[in-house]
Amino acid sequence: MDDQDLMADAWAAALGEQSDGEAKRAELEELHEENPLSQDERRKLDTILDIPVTITMEVGRSQISIRNLLQLNQGSVVELDRIAGEPLDVLVNGTLIAHGEVVVVNDKFGIRLTDVISQNERIKKLK
Repeated sequence: MDDQDLMADAWAAALGEQSDGEAKRAELEELHEENPLSQDERRKLDTILDIPVTITMEVGRSQISIRNLLQLNQGSVVELDRIAGEPLDVLVNGTLIAHGEVVVVNDKFGIRLTDVISQNERIKKLK
């Protein structure tokens, strides 16, 4: 068993421990290509799929003056606009795509998605 398998097992075990029994695994339909892609279309799709994006997990925000910003030092506390226990925002290139909660596995932070924003909702926000 390699390191990736061990890490996957650790994540699966941690997620299982955090589950309160209410969450159930979603059954997904197999994707079938009705219209197979041509070689050129597949090459273009592969190019798009390799484009890097920035994914950000946002705990909260706060607005402060530059004067207060310059006074921050180790141990300072900045109040955020979120209530404790409220889900985090998951943004891709600055666009909200999901909400989630923090999980810890092998001393590393991760995020479990609790609500994914539908494609239609994301398009509505662009207008």
